[in-house]
Amino acid sequence: MASFLVEEFVGNGLLKSLLPKLLEQGWDDVPTLKLMNPEDMDAMNMTQKQKDVLGIRSYLHDRAMMQYADKLEETGKSLTELLNLSTVELSTMFVMKRGHIARFTNRVAICGSSLFPASNSIPARRQSMITSRTSSISKSELSSTYSISSSITMSEISSNDFRKSLRIPRPLGRNLTLEQSISDLKIKDGYVFKGMVASMPAEARASGFVQPPPVIGEIAPYSAIENISVQRITPEYKVGIERVVKSKADTMKAIEIWRDKPAVLVCIRRPGCIMCRAEAHQLYSKKPLFDALGIQLIAVLHEYIESEVKNFWPRYWGGVVLYDKGMGFFKALGGGKLLKEKFISGFFLNPRAIANFRRAKATGVKQNFKGEGEIKGGLFILGKGKSGIAYQFIERNFGDWAPLSEVVEICNQLKNGQQSKSEPII
Repeated sequence: MASFLVEEFVGNGLLKSLLPKLLEQGWDDVPTLKLMNPEDMDAMNMTQKQKDVLGIRSYLHDRAMMQYADKLEETGKSLTELLNLSTVELSTMFVMKRGHIARFTNRVAICGSSLFPASNSIPARRQSMITSRTSSISKSELSSTYSISSSITMSEISSNDFRKSLRIPRPLGRNLTLEQSISDLKIKDGYVFKGMVASMPAEARASGFVQPPPVIGEIAPYSAIENISVQRITPEYKVGIERVVKSKADTMKAIEIWRDKPAVLVCIRRPGCIMCRAEAHQLYSKKPLFDALGIQLIAVLHEYIESEVKNFWPRYWGGVVLYDKGMGFFKALGGGKLLKEKFISGFFLNPRAIANFRRAKATGVKQNFKGEGEIKGGLFILGKGKSGIAYQFIERNFGDWAPLSEVVEICNQLKNGQQSKSEPII
């Protein structure tokens, strides 16, 4: 899978000399760098060859094919010229595998969207996003049929400031407009949130001999998470910063994370897991969108293994990483106790988990088997200050991901200030 290390993204070719200037102008992470448009490139005084290289590398990064970046750059061809090469030419010139050729020539396939087809999704169990609203944002404010288009108006979309803040790319082989990008993540009328868990009621496995573990069907009370003690073991990644993992970081209360700014917290089951890495990668790839919505992206680990943190950050996740030594967030997902399942019953005997593995494997993620992998994770969206838990997602099956459209929808509503002002926090 494509790395979020800027140095690896630009390579050792024509873009390397631009690194100091990119940092100076704020193009300091890969998701943002990929969104440069022609005006941005002209402002950087980029040559046509440099523009072509950036287009090629962005296109390959979207398709998790960065292993071919140097070879394609060395040809001196533009992206359009490369896409017009025949299958035989791609195979002989670049030793490109047949499956990679299909991915490369599919001009609409973007990592994080069409590489994760709907056929791999788990059907919604029920409209379970809000089963208990104690100490959370009100149900009326977070309606499951509320769409992005109804909260971001077309006049806002047309505004230069808003368009610039999202920095949706127009060149680089994708030619996406802001309207198209928002439409891709739009919640349709009648959509049923997957919300609390990813799937329908879990099915018995092994012909009924193995029963899945129960899952709490209510959002955790806010009081269960606000005072969790955590350590910030990595900063947000920017090109040029020292990549140091802090093993002895100061302890802080969790509420300090979202006191002034809403946050998406991804509770990672195991940073070396192929499914966890793929989930983190596809979420962080949308960083410019979350930046525009005023949302910070945070990963939470329940186990500290320095080598594993370094392998995970910033290659698969460029945001802040927290260490939750007491596993407070993971216990909150399970209603006060950890959600655990043996890998044999939870994976090998679970068709849904196997489907999740295949989905992640298709992205080209590498994996290892270091660390505890049976404590299930999930995702929280926290409103600013004490406004509560806006959304919670539980990893019922190994590898279940919170649907990106739901995450963006809730974050968009937080941006527009649709939080309950009267409901108490307990």
